[in-house]
Formats: sequence, C-alpha cells, structure tokens
Amino acid sequence: MHLDSLDVPSAAQDDAALRAVLRAARSLHHAAISDSLAASLPVLRRLLASGIFVGMSLPALHRGRHRVRRKHLLRLLAVEAGAASWEHYRPQLRARSAAQLPHFDIVRRSAGYPNSWFSSLADAEAHAAQYGGRALAVGRQAVGLNGP
Repeated sequence: MHLDSLDVPSAAQDDAALRAVLRAARSLHHAAISDSLAASLPVLRRLLASGIFVGMSLPALHRGRHRVRRKHLLRLLAVEAGAASWEHYRPQLRARSAAQLPHFDIVRRSAGYPNSWFSSLADAEAHAAQYGGRALAVGRQAVGLNGP
C-alpha cells in the first residue's frame, strides 16, 4: 500500500489549528503583560473569568501581570473552547482545521466596531436572525458581527 493512497492530511494542514491557537496565545500574552491598560485589562479579565487565576482581584493581577505565562493563555483558550485543560484541548486540535476554530475567525479580527455583545450565544443568534449578520461565541459570551 502506498502512502499517497491514504486519506491523511499533510503535516502542514494537521498543524494549522494548533499553530492558530499558539499564535493567538502569543498575541494574548503580549497584551496581558503590556503596560497599556487598554491592552492588558481585557486579557486579564478573561483570565479571571475563566478561573485561571483564582482569588485575585483585577488590580492585583494587573500589578502582578509579569507572572502571566504563555501556559496560562493556552489554558484560557482551551477553557473558552470548552475543554477542561490545554492538555485535553491540544489533541483535539489535530482533528480540526484552522477554519473550524471560530474563536480565531478572520472575520472577527476584521470586524468593525461597535459590535453588539451578548451574555449568551442564544441571545446573539436571535439578534443576528433579526438584524442580519452572524453570532460568534467568545468564552461564555457572544458577539454579533455585521455582514455575511
């Protein structure tokens, strides 16, 4: 049997989802340790909301933001995607393509502001059905994006 006859994705395709998550974690890490409040506070809030750092206030975490490591952001992304941990999420990425990761959607990156934020995906989907656009889950919240 020849290897080219097997329906196996190439290594580049196989790692595309993993590379997208690692890229996102790197970007979040840079933002989290930034001196800019506008850059660091949203990421630090997500870390607190997901339970990565327990028993800390936002001001305390901001003062100690130098303690935030890339592993914390990888766990954050895993938890936001519904996995128990990074260790459980990483193998799942092998079975996915980068296009199957809505958290890292190119449309979301290029979406204009202001966007409509909702406390649940169901609320965002209802808004998108009524006014057009699409809903995208972001952690436990969701955003309504205008356009297709």
